Amino acid sequence: MATEKKLDCVILGLLSHEELTGYEIKKRIDTALKYFWGASYGSIYPTLGDLVTRGLATKRIDTKSKRKKFIYNITDDGRTYLAEWLRLPAEKDELRYETLLKLFFGNEAGELQAISHIEAFQEKIEKELPYLLGSQQNLEKHIDSDKTHKYYLLTVKFGIQTYNAYLKWCKEAKKMLGKDYE
Repeated sequence: MATEKKLDCVILGLLSHEELTGYEIKKRIDTALKYFWGASYGSIYPTLGDLVTRGLATKRIDTKSKRKKFIYNITDDGRTYLAEWLRLPAEKDELRYETLLKLFFGNEAGELQAISHIEAFQEKIEKELPYLLGSQQNLEKHIDSDKTHKYYLLTVKFGIQTYNAYLKWCKEAKKMLGKDYE
């Protein structure tokens, strides 16, 4: 399990909470998980097929829908597989921001271009931070209604603290490059 992609575990984790369609899985990844994980439809659907083949998930047709939609559910073997993965130490936590990569080589483009990248990064963070703050409020209101909420809340709080640190860094970086902003 150590060298496998983690998407199978991401999907099983989502399915451990509720049954979902492939579209709903993508939507959860693009909202709740987007701050620390991502996946495309091109990787989600093959992974779902593999999970079904391996007996870690089941697939059934949604009879309530006019369109042919498949609903996926985790199996007992899938729960065991997920539990085994959760017990393993994290292999690596990595930070990959193209903005930082461009800044690292920023001497080639100059300060104005670097400031432009920093400002775009700052705008993105300022746009996404309210979503995290809203999620925090919602989870705190409903913390006792579902035991998974405290774990979701831990990741949201990490995101909020990280985003606040990013905003502080943006201000300091722009000042260092000669653009003084409040």
